[in-house]
Amino acid sequence: MLVSRTRIPSILFRSLYSIKPSSLYLRSFSTTSKMGDAIPKCQINLLRGWPHPSLLPIKAINDASQRALSDAKIVVPGLCYGPDDGYLPLREGIERWLGGFYGGDGEGDGKGDGKGDGKGDGKGEGEGDGETDKKPKGNQGDRICITGGASQNLACVLQVYSDPGVTRVWMVVPCYFLACRIFEDAGLVTNAVPEGTGGIDLEFLERKLVKDERERGDVKPLKTPKPWSKIYRHIIYCVPTFSNPSGKTMSLTTRQSLIHLARKHDALIITDDVYDSLQWFTSPLSSSFPQTALQPRLIDLDRITTPSPGSESFGNAMSNGSFSKIVGPGVRTGWAEASPKFIYGLSQCGSSRSGGAPSQFTATIIHQLLASGDLETHIEAVLKPAYSKRYTILMSAISKHLIPLGVKVGETSTLKTTGEGVFGGYFIWITLPGNMDAEDVSLGAREEENLILAPGKIFEVKTDETVRFRGAMRLCFAWVEEGELEEGVRRLGGLIKRLSEDQSKSTVRKKGVVDLAMFR
Repeated sequence: MLVSRTRIPSILFRSLYSIKPSSLYLRSFSTTSKMGDAIPKCQINLLRGWPHPSLLPIKAINDASQRALSDAKIVVPGLCYGPDDGYLPLREGIERWLGGFYGGDGEGDGKGDGKGDGKGDGKGEGEGDGETDKKPKGNQGDRICITGGASQNLACVLQVYSDPGVTRVWMVVPCYFLACRIFEDAGLVTNAVPEGTGGIDLEFLERKLVKDERERGDVKPLKTPKPWSKIYRHIIYCVPTFSNPSGKTMSLTTRQSLIHLARKHDALIITDDVYDSLQWFTSPLSSSFPQTALQPRLIDLDRITTPSPGSESFGNAMSNGSFSKIVGPGVRTGWAEASPKFIYGLSQCGSSRSGGAPSQFTATIIHQLLASGDLETHIEAVLKPAYSKRYTILMSAISKHLIPLGVKVGETSTLKTTGEGVFGGYFIWITLPGNMDAEDVSLGAREEENLILAPGKIFEVKTDETVRFRGAMRLCFAWVEEGELEEGVRRLGGLIKRLSEDQSKSTVRKKGVVDLAMFR
């Protein structure tokens, strides 16, 4: 019998800080007392990719909201229709902040007086100078537009830059599977490309690209051409740094080669760069945290790789950024970064032309959070230490309870300058021993241990059977209480041991229907 769960009415949630993830559902069963009575086993959810409620910057958001609401120059534009490319002060603040983190362009940390009015037509296309060591000339912030988060922006990108009659999608797998439906909704055919050793198997991808172009030949678009957009023949989608779900980081040489491959085959590389700033050294003895990005983004490499794109180039890469992982998923605010011409075209998406950029009011608050320095303080003083600790707890539990059973763990990255191990994001990828089926294990964990796990099957591209993950699982360390991390792994270890002792149990479970919304 599957776990029976009833959602607790939200009116009972009087304070986010008092919420425990394990209390969000009422649960039933599992062990028995000495008297024979059933003792409910607390549900542990190592599947859900949400931040723990204690890690939400509630006070900082409240302060930022008050500053925005008390200044007419901010709140009036914030409550009106915004420019197509979004609230200008936030775009400029993001540009400074990212420049400092990724290096090269930025001067500063995104801080400012927070009092810009956000006015502007958002129509500038920029004037790239084609040099490899400078930012293309143009209006400040013209490489960035504000979005409603990474998922919403992906849908908008596909509306402007893809065509079901022309474009093929290549997803690096294991993939962030909830993106699959966004591609499907756009009418696009999705294909799987394995990560390989460098973060994407380039030889595999190139063979597939060449075969696709040979078999399809000349293709005719279904959409009417627009002067502000172009239709790419291919889209390559990946999470190149601290990938969801595998945690892998794409190597620099692979990134460079991928840019050349994308240019050769008229491909747009869409990267979800949402975990980059959540990074730490893996050594438990380290008391500091990395202050700059582990790797340059694909968009940065696209800009500096010769021959450099000119001012009229759409480029071959776009970075999808989000405040969901560093502020809170509910703010539904993010940004896209690409060439000025690409960003202008994206801002002309029908929904933005009709209603202005999404999240206009929230953007004014996020800008205050960034301009005050509170966001960076939250990342450095709260998120990095918390996730580092959670990662260490989970890895220690895996070493204790799973490694002796033959479970294997995904790799970490290494900082080239010092040789130190670096990891980040929310997730750890494990491979079960022998021929054990992860879907069977996840169902058994739910039924017998009240433990919610993500089997590798859901991270596949369902329309492409060439790459499968039958024996893999994703574990999230961001959502549950710290004390539940080891207990969850201990339960998993006990189940794996029982299944290993009686292999027949791993093949008789009836497969259930998985609610994918549970797996964000």
